[in-house]
Amino acid sequence: METPSATSRRMRGTRGRDNPLERSIRSRLFELNYRFRVHYPIPGLKRRTCDIAFPRRRLAIFIDGCFWHGCPLHGTWPKTNSEFWKSKIERNRTRDEETSIFLGRLGWSVLRVWEHEFITDVLPRITEALAKSIRSESGAVR
Repeated sequence: METPSATSRRMRGTRGRDNPLERSIRSRLFELNYRFRVHYPIPGLKRRTCDIAFPRRRLAIFIDGCFWHGCPLHGTWPKTNSEFWKSKIERNRTRDEETSIFLGRLGWSVLRVWEHEFITDVLPRITEALAKSIRSESGAVR
């Protein structure tokens, strides 16, 4: 079992943005000649951003951390200060859902990716969503 100071060090070291999966997704998308915005402010919602956004195509991608967003496979509930953390993670999940609904009402598509997912699984989902957005821009399929 980790000591409180070890847990504190680990939590401080957890990147909230530009984590390894996020950077690798951006690199692969750039290699595929896709251009996007990073940490794009969500129109109409203060202090909320998309990790990766394609504003013209109205596609928002969020890379959610397993701990911070309560991953059903890898999320854990801390034993120390557990009520605080349970409340915090539940608020994060509620905020994620509200953000996805808000963007959907603005005509955006939303992809949520867990930090534990492999880029080989994630990239096809992103490119398919981008292909659908191109078809919808041309009026073919929405």
